[in-house]
Amino acid sequence: MQTMTLSEKLANNEAVFGVVGLGYVGLPLAVEMAKEGARVVGFEVSEDRAAQVNAGTSYIGDVPSDELAPLVEKGLIEATTDFSRASECDCITICVPTPLNEMKEPDVSFMVSATEAIAPYLKKDTLVTLESTTYPGTTDEIIKPLLEAQGFTVGKDIYLAFSPERVDPGNAQFQTKNTPKVVGGCTPECCEIATAFYERFIDTVVPVSSTKAAELSKLLENIYRCVNIALVNELAQLCERMDINMWEVVDASKTKPFGFMGFYPGPGLGGHCIPIDPFYLSWKAREYDFHTQFIELAGLINEDMPYYVVRRVFEALNEHSKALMGARILVLGVAYKNDVNDMRESPAIKVIDLLLEKGADVHFHDPFVPHYIQAGKTVESVALTVDEVEAADCVLVLTGHSGVDYDMVREHAKLIFDTRNVFKGHHSDTLVTM
Repeated sequence: MQTMTLSEKLANNEAVFGVVGLGYVGLPLAVEMAKEGARVVGFEVSEDRAAQVNAGTSYIGDVPSDELAPLVEKGLIEATTDFSRASECDCITICVPTPLNEMKEPDVSFMVSATEAIAPYLKKDTLVTLESTTYPGTTDEIIKPLLEAQGFTVGKDIYLAFSPERVDPGNAQFQTKNTPKVVGGCTPECCEIATAFYERFIDTVVPVSSTKAAELSKLLENIYRCVNIALVNELAQLCERMDINMWEVVDASKTKPFGFMGFYPGPGLGGHCIPIDPFYLSWKAREYDFHTQFIELAGLINEDMPYYVVRRVFEALNEHSKALMGARILVLGVAYKNDVNDMRESPAIKVIDLLLEKGADVHFHDPFVPHYIQAGKTVESVALTVDEVEAADCVLVLTGHSGVDYDMVREHAKLIFDTRNVFKGHHSDTLVTM
């Protein structure tokens, strides 16, 4: 009996899919694959995560357990820490973290480790795609040699492509399936196979000419946001001196039906992409004797925002005859964005650390984050009660979660500093906005 090619397996829905890294990107991806009837093997270094997935229990907010559990029960999703099972897979997607080191240089060690873990077990006619956000050239310069070291020729024996993740945690409108997927292959054949793979479970696939183009497309998306957020953050600081409400200005500008997209100021950048990705390109650009001055300036402005917030808190307390040292500060929200439990790169943590360094007594309330680790100790979220609000010398809003009783806070707080405009339309001597 003649063995089916990968193209035929994809067309007949007989290909087995693998996902390396079952986090914010990988687990939703695996679920979408399985929902289309594919058998999915999820690879994890964490035994706890693998066990939770196999129990049908989700630890990712965008993946309800009642959506995951039936797929596990049907045998469509299985998690394992045994990377030798990559030999079972026809298509493998790598979804691992790409952080920066202390010098703000790319740390590609997770991608390298993941590739090295699966490479010895790959068979011919297998597709490998990388989704981890990275600098242009990573797929060709790092991942490809690791695969070819096993004796494969990419584009002939095995296929390799880059397709950037576009996950927006908490977004109810756009999720994995209905967010268009950019795909770039190392060769035209790689791109063709990767496109056929993603079309199995993604509504719209957008092929581009190379892995580098796909890698840069993701960086451009996040740099665009980073630069525009830096612009409004800088203008917010100017508006403070000019006694102008920046949120009102942005809302007014948004009424123009063309040529403008609204961005709002805040206490700093958070999440897994925007605070990190621009530095990937800045680092790579130096290899070409090019300095991304505009991007680096935006990064500096955004990085300074937690310091600006602390200065404003200090000034607001001072105007109410209270020193920052010893002041009881109640922080509302430590997640990096509204209505999620994701704390990656959250500016709230930097703000809290700075306040603690200044001698403030800081407590927090977050309905999505029951606790977090600070200086090696577990810090618990406090209940948002009248007594807690009245005890605070300042209530500092760092994340604008919905469902919080802001009316109660406004009624009982001695002083409020609102960095998220949750008290829009309200004005008083005790309410300070950024």
